[in-house]
Amino acid sequence: MAKDFIVAIEIGSSKITGIAGRKNIDGSISILAVAKETPSSCVKKGVVYNLDRTVQCLTTIITKLKTALKTEIAYAYVGVGGQSTRSVKNVIVKELPEDTIVSQDMVDSLMDANRSMQYPDSDIIEAITHEYKLDQQFQIDPVGVQCTHLEGHFLNILWRSNNYRNLKKCFSTAGIAIADVFISPLALADSVLTDSEKRSGCALVDLGAQTTTVAVYSKNLLRHLVVIPLGSANITKDLTSLQIEEDDAERLKLKYGSAYTNPEEDSSGLSYTIDEGRTIQSDTFINAVEARIEEIIGNVKFQIPEAYDGKLLGGLILTGGGAQLKNIEEAFRRKTNFTKIRTAKFVNQEIHSKHPELTAHDGTMNTLLGLLSKGNLNCAGREISDNLFGEDVERPATLPSEGAVTPEIKDKGAQQQPTNNAPKPEPKEKKEEKVEKQHVDNEPEEDNGPTKFRQWKDRISGFIRQMTEEE
Repeated sequence: MAKDFIVAIEIGSSKITGIAGRKNIDGSISILAVAKETPSSCVKKGVVYNLDRTVQCLTTIITKLKTALKTEIAYAYVGVGGQSTRSVKNVIVKELPEDTIVSQDMVDSLMDANRSMQYPDSDIIEAITHEYKLDQQFQIDPVGVQCTHLEGHFLNILWRSNNYRNLKKCFSTAGIAIADVFISPLALADSVLTDSEKRSGCALVDLGAQTTTVAVYSKNLLRHLVVIPLGSANITKDLTSLQIEEDDAERLKLKYGSAYTNPEEDSSGLSYTIDEGRTIQSDTFINAVEARIEEIIGNVKFQIPEAYDGKLLGGLILTGGGAQLKNIEEAFRRKTNFTKIRTAKFVNQEIHSKHPELTAHDGTMNTLLGLLSKGNLNCAGREISDNLFGEDVERPATLPSEGAVTPEIKDKGAQQQPTNNAPKPEPKEKKEEKVEKQHVDNEPEEDNGPTKFRQWKDRISGFIRQMTEEE
């Protein structure tokens, strides 16, 4: 049974997936359990739609993980994203008296003012500092520099306000404590992009079922984030309009679908089998698939800011389930200005797992693995006993107890601050008294009453005294 592990849950449009893994000393991750549910109309475009069904799915996933781990789950990390997730630039200006030297407090006040910004129906879930402008010069670290005009340039990641409330309500009803909430596209980027790609500039395109997420990086920072409400499921839906059942349409898309077909290849006259006695002409099928792919690519191209046109030397990185479509790289290459394109089929970390979902390396688990790698809190609860009486074996509680160092403080001051249970040093005089007391306590205690030896001695003395008196 596992005692130390991290749990992460991804709320996706096509499925909700949970994973438990352990980080190893060498930096690799060992996967201990995987569970997923594929609800219908539970999550739409990455956002919780039906709360009751979402709770049922979460409960089932946690139950499956607990059964595999034979351990209760105290916490879970959660990834958020979806259609309402987007980035917004913001600039905070502060005028300073002449000959003012910028302090850390001034810099912090800029971030505080930025985070206090109000957006209609949206909350700031992440604020990223891009740079500071001091008079006419841009600086990364402005502390200690003299100026009279200070600007902070920020990128705020927004999420619809009621999304977090619904998410929190679902996890609370399912009895799952949220360890932390991560932005799924950022966790994904940290796991599939290289340092060189982030530094030189790149665009990460996650082709999901109902959404396509575009994240633009430059100089190691996120510069733009947007979620397009189109995905590979739209291709399947288009095929169903050709009088094909959804399951058959999905099967045909995965087997025959191609994002780009060479015009020189003559496919006229070919047909694909739908079921017994039913076929579809290849030209009709190809046109339906490619038309939707062109729409998705056109939206991706439009969402990349013109300021980065031709400047993203790291190229275009495709990932997600939709990136499995044949010739997807060629389609993007022909419809965009990118010539350097690659498909990230798996994360950069070393993963140890025998689960088929992970060994497939098809890009569908990349976001979940990214969420798992960002977690650092032990999510294990108490062990589940297999004895006949069904009693649980008690383990130390994962929740921080009173007087203990909390996970947030642990890295900074856990070693310097002794816990309440730690022994306190005693004065030298008390130690000596303690030793003497132990020494005395080890000696046999004298009985307050007469011993047998003394009784015999008294009797003999009395007998001799009596004989002497008689003589």
